[in-house]
Amino acid sequence: MKEITAIIRRDRLPETKKALEEAGYPSLTIQSVDGRGKQKGAMCTEMDSEMPESFCTTVKLKPTPSTYALEHTLPKVALYVPKRMLTIIAPDDVVSKLVKSIIKVNRTGKRGDGKIFVSPVEGAVRVRTGELDGEAIV
Repeated sequence: MKEITAIIRRDRLPETKKALEEAGYPSLTIQSVDGRGKQKGAMCTEMDSEMPESFCTTVKLKPTPSTYALEHTLPKVALYVPKRMLTIIAPDDVVSKLVKSIIKVNRTGKRGDGKIFVSPVEGAVRVRTGELDGEAIV
């Protein structure tokens, strides 16, 4: 068994859920998360997937340490982009198929498309029935 953790754009969640359901794996856990990639703190670059290009010139941001840094040309801006984190537990033989499905739906070619992590799972137990491992995840 493997755990697939995918961090994706918020607006891609419905399409991703549909793709996973069509692949035969509708069971997942969804969390709202905030984070940043390797954009080195450039706010509009970090948020280009979530905000229109005119965001920085049309919106007056509240004074926060991050906006202070923007206004005073400090080198690092500590803003985080809202994302969705999906967690799926699946048998080893379907992990590749699920990862490809997630990539197909979420790849735009722009920064912020997300990340996918695959980790081993040692065991699983369905609390209600006591089913173990493979039986517990289906």
